Amino acid sequence: MDAIQLLKDDHKAVKALLGELARTTTRAVKRRATLLREIHLNLHAHTRIEEEIFYPAYREAGDKEQVKLYYEALEEHRAAGDLVLPGLLQTDPSSEQFSGRAKVLKELVEHHVEEEEQQMFKQARSLLDKETLRELGERMTQRKQEVIEGWKAAKAE
Repeated sequence: MDAIQLLKDDHKAVKALLGELARTTTRAVKRRATLLREIHLNLHAHTRIEEEIFYPAYREAGDKEQVKLYYEALEEHRAAGDLVLPGLLQTDPSSEQFSGRAKVLKELVEHHVEEEEQQMFKQARSLLDKETLRELGERMTQRKQEVIEGWKAAKAE
C-alpha cells in the first residue's frame, strides 16, 4: 500500500471513531472511555508515522511551500495531541465538558485531515514517484505496528 492510501485509511478510521464519540451522551460513560482509548491509540500511531517518515520525505522533496505546510501540520498535531487530547483524557466522561472537548478534538482533526488530503497529499503525489510512495508506505506500516505493540505493552504493565 502506498503511503498516502495508508494515511487516508487512518484518517477515515479516526474520523469514524470521533463521529461515534460525538454522538454519545453523558450516560454512555463506558462507551466514551472505550472510544477515547481507541482514538488516543490511533492518533498516537498515526502522528508518529507521519512525523517520523512521511512528513520528512514530503518536506525534502519540495520547496518553501512544502516546508510551510510541513510546519503547519506539525503545529496542528501539537494542538490536538498536546493540548486538546490531554484535557479530554482528564475530563469526566459523564460531563458536558467532555462533550465540548470531544467536539473540539473532532473539529481539529477534521480540519487537519482536509488540509492534508486537499493540499499535502496532492502535492506529494507529484513530488514523489509511485515507487517512493510504496516504499514509504511499507516503512510506515511496519513502524505503525511497532508503535501500536509498544503502546499496548506499556498499557499492560
